[in-house]
Amino acid sequence: MAERAADGRQSGTGKVALVTGASRGIGYGIAEALVARGDRVCITGRNEDALKDAVERLGPDRAMGVAGKAHDPDHQAVAVERVMETYGRLDHLVNNAGTNPVFGPMAELDADVARKVFETNVLSALGFAQRTWAAWQREHGGTIVNIASFAGVTASPFIGAYGMSKAAMINLTLQLAHEFAPMVRVNALAPAVVKTKFAAALYEGREAEVVARYPMGRLGAPEDIAGAAAFLTSDESAWVTGQTLTLDGGLFLNAGV
Repeated sequence: MAERAADGRQSGTGKVALVTGASRGIGYGIAEALVARGDRVCITGRNEDALKDAVERLGPDRAMGVAGKAHDPDHQAVAVERVMETYGRLDHLVNNAGTNPVFGPMAELDADVARKVFETNVLSALGFAQRTWAAWQREHGGTIVNIASFAGVTASPFIGAYGMSKAAMINLTLQLAHEFAPMVRVNALAPAVVKTKFAAALYEGREAEVVARYPMGRLGAPEDIAGAAAFLTSDESAWVTGQTLTLDGGLFLNAGV
């Protein structure tokens, strides 16, 4: 076990993680949990200033940032290259970057908007996985965690494009888990509503009404997702692959009510 530094964090596991879309919210929470256990992390995001601030909070000695759009193949390549140049390895990939620019019925869904959603939520995850596999994991092993959504396992009115993309991400998880075994374990997390800026439109102004549907009596927090991601990237989950863990505060229990 890694020794603990004066600030209480582990001094180092020797492992390195790349977390996409991690300047805030769920991604940042995951990066924070991995740093706390002793990993070094590279985080990505579109806003360079927000990314720099996140790196400062994580600790420049333990984290680095690469700004860019997740669906851009050049950005994917640069991020992986920077990790390898800086840290010399890439053990864990967390595909968290996502977008949901449309809210409305499927009958009115614009095809171009749907393509954008799939590019960011699905194809970016595949691109990062391919590059991580080629750069390190094919020879040395590791883990991949895809952040899907509760919307990908059940009907979610008015966020149908997002739900379709997350369902595709769950199937991508299955495909990669099969093809990358036994060197790499690939799993997914499917959170319900988590209190972040990204999900604000789903609960702001009516939080009590939304919370009433959750048997656990609250919405999720980034820390809830971070703990699960830390588990799936640890040796404690060494026999777990191809799984999607639903993190929903019991919401699925009310699906038939």
